[in-house]
Amino acid sequence: MRLLLVLLLSVTAQASWRDALPGARMVGQGEMRWFGLKLYRAELLSHSGKYDPQQGHALVLTYARSFKADRIIDASLEQMARLGAPKARFDDWAAHMRRGFVDVSEGDALVGVLQPGKGIRFYAGERLTADIDDPEFARWFFAIWLDARTSEPGLRKQLLGGAP
Repeated sequence: MRLLLVLLLSVTAQASWRDALPGARMVGQGEMRWFGLKLYRAELLSHSGKYDPQQGHALVLTYARSFKADRIIDASLEQMARLGAPKARFDDWAAHMRRGFVDVSEGDALVGVLQPGKGIRFYAGERLTADIDDPEFARWFFAIWLDARTSEPGLRKQLLGGAP
């Protein structure tokens, strides 16, 4: 009985992305637009309020319109491919995202939290949807927004707080 209580408390403790990145501070934020239409607001948070790719950080995407999870997955893989990610891993990575992503409506948020040296945790709002032990996937996933070669350099600059 005691073990069951401990297990339940540990699951509850990880119920929010904020628990996975306690004391998170804003690094930067911006909007993703396509032909003038707002798709989502992006926020980058870290412990220190500065971006360090080797340290834990969270990317919060709050959607301005409805999208099916499959469309978000396809767009993510397209961006990873554009950056040069190994396509041989895409089936595995699509499966990771299928576990972590849900269909979204206006106002819904999807959150990715980097677990340094381990991988990434995905949340739908505050609810943990997947804990993925794949550091390579985590690196390429965050590269969509944070790599210098991103397709959205203006958004990247805003997320990094105006830093180059």
